[in-house]
Amino acid sequence: MRVLAYVGLGANLGNAAATVRWAMGQLQWLPGTSRVEYSSLYRSDPVEASGPDFINAVAAIHTCLTAPGLLCELQHLEQLAGRERPYHHAPRTLDLDLLLYGDGRIDSADLTVPHPRLYRRAFVLLPLAEIAPQLVASWQLQAVRSQPVSLFEE
Repeated sequence: MRVLAYVGLGANLGNAAATVRWAMGQLQWLPGTSRVEYSSLYRSDPVEASGPDFINAVAAIHTCLTAPGLLCELQHLEQLAGRERPYHHAPRTLDLDLLLYGDGRIDSADLTVPHPRLYRRAFVLLPLAEIAPQLVASWQLQAVRSQPVSLFEE
């Protein structure tokens, strides 16, 4: 059974925009995955993290993978991009978060869906609203409007 899932993409080390674009391209090749749709790229200050600005986006995918299986594939892509986890909220070559998995609700030691900070972060809500406006209410966007996020322009 195919599920519509949303993935948050972010990076703030190296050529962050190129890495996010690379990850976008890789999502379509995940096992049992198709119909990938992407938001624009956005620039944001690090939130609860250090280092340079982040480049963020959101992708919508149809997948036959289970939520834990999809998370495993996303973590594999992070590793391919050189992701290291020296400490919590360390700067990242690539960060991939499973934001939504159909209508699923998961609360395990390894995975929480919907993502627990999904509706508190402008750098996720703005790109999500771009590709799935029905999922983001105007009051939710209003609640995060003070967070500095802008469209990324090279």
